[in-house]
Amino acid sequence: MTQGAGQGPEVERTATLRDFRVPAYVHETGPYGQPAQAPGTPHAHGTPPVPQGTAPRGAPADPHGGHPGGVTPPPPAEEVYPEGYTPTQRDLPVINRRGDTLQVTVEPMPAPAPQRADGPGPLFVVGDVHGYLDELIAALQQKGLIDAAGNWCAGTARLWFLGDFTDRGPDGIGVIDLVMRLSAEAAAAGGYCKALMGNHELLLLGAKRFSDTPVNSGAGTATFQAAWLLNGGQKTDMDRLQDHHLQWMARLDAMEEVDGHLLVHSDTTAYLDYGRSIEEVNDTVRETLTRNDADECWDLFRKFTKRFSFRDEGGSDAVRSLLDTYGGTRIVHGHSPIPYLLGEVGSEDGEDNGGPVVEGPHVYADGLAIAMDGGVTMAGKLLVQQLPLDI
Repeated sequence: MTQGAGQGPEVERTATLRDFRVPAYVHETGPYGQPAQAPGTPHAHGTPPVPQGTAPRGAPADPHGGHPGGVTPPPPAEEVYPEGYTPTQRDLPVINRRGDTLQVTVEPMPAPAPQRADGPGPLFVVGDVHGYLDELIAALQQKGLIDAAGNWCAGTARLWFLGDFTDRGPDGIGVIDLVMRLSAEAAAAGGYCKALMGNHELLLLGAKRFSDTPVNSGAGTATFQAAWLLNGGQKTDMDRLQDHHLQWMARLDAMEEVDGHLLVHSDTTAYLDYGRSIEEVNDTVRETLTRNDADECWDLFRKFTKRFSFRDEGGSDAVRSLLDTYGGTRIVHGHSPIPYLLGEVGSEDGEDNGGPVVEGPHVYADGLAIAMDGGVTMAGKLLVQQLPLDI
């Protein structure tokens, strides 16, 4: 079921989604068909990149600011792949967008997020943003976390981003700039704004550091540059990427436990490969990035790209393996779009279901998992949710 309504302002979208479905064999492990692009290049998300030359949801934002989130930056044979290989473009749905438009109804600003008389402020989490800065600003404003000027107005509230700030959408660097700025403003107000490492942060770091250096993908030759382009990498983001963005991304934690919620980006058990405690996992990920070894970084990216561990039979056991190891009573993740988890992206007979409909987070795996990727890249919704859920 889908939980939580009212995740943002009223939105009217005209979107046409055709000929896309998740094949039955797309799971976290098992053999996969040969990719349509270079062999060994994993598809880092549930949706393919927007074709080059298109501008989803309107023209890209001014790269030098121009809205509340802007911060001016400084001057053909089939192969069987090994078990556990990450799904590629061929394995995942193709979404053809035609004339997608976005209209946001202007409504009075809501009251700031409620404050507690003592103790920490309310806890909020944000799903995958993927460069959709305007949608992020609207969702944060609707929850009373930022004001009309885009400044933090939530006092001691606590805000966690679950990763994947860039790629596919028009202004990934603008998203990172906003999160960095809100982190400073929230801390000054007695709250905080923090972020986790997503697989697209690893992808962008790799594309910048290693470019077209071949890596050992386990299924042929691959490069970070090719994977980044395949997964919606935007030239405008790469052109504006500065050292302070790279340093910020490389220092992000991979997981955290807050108020009984185990926060991660990916719905995978691969975190268990990096340590038996939250601190050990975070340290191992940072040390891997510090060593700057292309093959090690690729393996880290590949494992963070796995998905669907908590879905279907055995999903609740997979969640419990993480909770028993790292703590918490529920896991909260992004990465896999809710329409895919619900099976609402097309049907086996090709019937058009009218596109994804996301009203709020998706609770599944015997109530132990909360999915937060509303599928903003596929005309879904960018989710900002207060925890705990009222269910």
